[in-house]
Amino acid sequence: MSDTNSIYEAIGGHTKVESLVHAFYRCVGEHPDLIPIFPEDLTETARKQTQFLIQFFGGPSLYNEEHGHPMLKRRHSPFAITPTRKNAWLACMNEALEEVNIEEPYRTIIYERLTKTAHHMMNTPERTKGESL
Repeated sequence: MSDTNSIYEAIGGHTKVESLVHAFYRCVGEHPDLIPIFPEDLTETARKQTQFLIQFFGGPSLYNEEHGHPMLKRRHSPFAITPTRKNAWLACMNEALEEVNIEEPYRTIIYERLTKTAHHMMNTPERTKGESL
């Protein structure tokens, strides 16, 4: 997609991505599976996520300009990302996509791309009953 035909432009640009991120982090901040791996104050996390998603959706490279290459796997390595947490993250994103009315086909495209990314971020198996930390 070219810049004028990017997902970023098609869904409404910066304002829409920012709305998506705010809706997403409202869910994250209340989700019992996600609270343990996110900071109490989500302001900076949301700012970086907005920059990343703008870039991820084909908008300006704001994230790279300020933080360098995303190196997602490395940046997420300190956090135990289990299949349950991946699914919780995706559920919050799905809820946010619905809340801010991302239209088709973009909603499905975004969700599918983020599902692949979320799966790639998993780094910890689920603990089974009786397993120690």
